[in-house]
Amino acid sequence: MKRIEALEVLNGLTAELPVVVTCAATSRELASVENRDNHFYVLDSMGLVGSITTGLAMAAKDSNLPKVIGLEGDGSLLMNPNVLPTGGFLGAEKLFLIVLDNQVYGSTAGLPTYSSRVDLGKLAEAAGWTVGRAEDAAQLRDEFDRLLTTTGPTLLHVSIEAGNAADIPKLLVDPVVLAHRFQSWLTARLEPHAAV
Repeated sequence: MKRIEALEVLNGLTAELPVVVTCAATSRELASVENRDNHFYVLDSMGLVGSITTGLAMAAKDSNLPKVIGLEGDGSLLMNPNVLPTGGFLGAEKLFLIVLDNQVYGSTAGLPTYSSRVDLGKLAEAAGWTVGRAEDAAQLRDEFDRLLTTTGPTLLHVSIEAGNAADIPKLLVDPVVLAHRFQSWLTARLEPHAAV
């Protein structure tokens, strides 16, 4: 499964969920699938999706949102692996991290990451997360649905092919505009008794 194919599936599953998206090719490819108000693209900031998603999941604890989604790459997660013990320690009920693992840094000529020998799902399990795994679109849908209703920090480890989709335009929207758009969308859903 290519990254953009996984993103097409995930886009269809997250229309009403907050989605924090890792930088570079993943942000550009998801925006090319659909650029929505519930997407928070963390442009040029490797390793921060897990931390941002953890904080938002804790803020959403008493809301009607079932989960806060973080879309992360293996290289980016390895920039800040501390998010795994942090999420496990905090036990954030609505934390849901999805790792798209192609075993390379997609934006730096495909240099290999450690994930070819270090199992990121096992790291998360050791830190107290509930983990699912997917290698194709059907497994991705099934595991997403299962983890969406699982209480506590959850991680979906998705194996994808190396390589970026061709002819994807750069995401040149001002990050301040993107953040404000997402903040407005999320704030309306965190207010007491907000419908989701």
